[in-house]
Amino acid sequence: MSELPYKIVIGLEVHVQLATQSKLFCRCSTQFGAPPNTQTCPVCSGMPGALPVLNREAYRMAVRAALALNCEIPEFTKWDRKQYYYPDLPKGYQISQFDLPMSQHGHLAISDPKNRFEPKRVGIIRAHLEEDAGKSMHDEQAGTADSRIDLNRCGTPLLEIVSEPEMYSPEEAKAYLTELKLLLTYLEVSDCNMQEGSLRVDANVNLHIPDPEAADGPPIATPIVEVKNMNSFRAVERALHYEADRQWEVWQESHQRLGDVPKQTRGWDENAEITRGQRSKEESSDYRYFPDPDLVPVVMSAKETAEIRNQLGELPAALRKRLEETYGIKPYDSDVLVNQGRALVDYYIELAEQCGDGKLASNWVQQDVLRLLNEREISIDDYAVRPSAFAELLAKVQDGKLDTSRGREVLAEMIEAGLSVADAMEKLGIAEVDDSELVELCQSLIAANPKIVADIQAGNLKAAGALIGQAKKQNPNVNPSRVRELCIELSSEAS
Repeated sequence: MSELPYKIVIGLEVHVQLATQSKLFCRCSTQFGAPPNTQTCPVCSGMPGALPVLNREAYRMAVRAALALNCEIPEFTKWDRKQYYYPDLPKGYQISQFDLPMSQHGHLAISDPKNRFEPKRVGIIRAHLEEDAGKSMHDEQAGTADSRIDLNRCGTPLLEIVSEPEMYSPEEAKAYLTELKLLLTYLEVSDCNMQEGSLRVDANVNLHIPDPEAADGPPIATPIVEVKNMNSFRAVERALHYEADRQWEVWQESHQRLGDVPKQTRGWDENAEITRGQRSKEESSDYRYFPDPDLVPVVMSAKETAEIRNQLGELPAALRKRLEETYGIKPYDSDVLVNQGRALVDYYIELAEQCGDGKLASNWVQQDVLRLLNEREISIDDYAVRPSAFAELLAKVQDGKLDTSRGREVLAEMIEAGLSVADAMEKLGIAEVDDSELVELCQSLIAANPKIVADIQAGNLKAAGALIGQAKKQNPNVNPSRVRELCIELSSEAS
């Protein structure tokens, strides 16, 4: 990949709906999919005189996530009104946090199994709580351009996580989002379902371009563009690639008057795969923040923070490291397993412990278990073969009593018919071949195939493949690897 004539600088703002049963400042349900405007009350619909009351569980969930992001948790935080006017914000302001957020100064470690960038830490400026707005539904397809407002989402607790502008490629941004989603789902603070709006991403991106007139001076920075409307991590990656190319073209055309190019908010058009201008980008002063007079500040003692920290459990990064060190698997394999969720990791650990071979267990889980889970769209809890039975099967593969292909046939029968290893083998007509019987078979093959033996003795070990084929014809239950090993050994002895 050729080096770009500029440096991409990316910061991400991620809004995560917390998995509480009720909203941030009222008792309305947060359940997704209810008929429009059926989960509202005077508080979340902004009726005059209605007073908000903080959801304690939402705050504790937010602290839990912030601690996992290595953030500082101040003892004192307050609520502010962020004022803007939009149809899906019935109060005309959003209850958020401005100068005293509930957490700040954290970081998230990211890496790439494909080694497209070096492992690094991305700084977290702040993570703060706020209430969600409602949802505008535009009906352009009907030809009337009507808009309808659903306030069910209004007041749902949101955790806004703001990164430092420390990602320098779309691939780094995607890796950051992937690791953040994994962390939050392990913590069980959100389901992070982008299709349902539980996780939403805005990206701030600009270019740093070397100044041709001052090689040792600071780079020229293009105006920051905020990109919205990205509905998948892959869309984020594509949008950032497009936006970097677009900004480079704009700079080449207008860099002599760069100050005339405003900061801008643009939306990603998934179908056209381009960003489109929406409006000029707001500054914090445009929102006219001031302390919310209806809500008291929150005081979080060091003792309460420590209690939540002690309940975090083993997080993905530490879990990957443990799998690599304990079971000898590669970082790529540990990443695949951990990304599937804690339930599958627990299944793998139990299997690896019982069969005594972490690498073998990892290969079978990735190649066979995950394939079936994806095909049938089920979870590991619904997988028919439990670790103890699976370990019994792998023991036969390890001992040479079953080759890999026959082992997969047995596994498939165990899944479909709910049989034990022994019963599945019996049903398939697979019998274990005694080693002495196998030696006798290989000796007869050696005696009957002097030319192949001569080839093996001359160093052409691939010639043993023909003997394996003959052995399988005489006894389909033989292990090809063991046949090959014995034939080579006996051929060498015959010389």
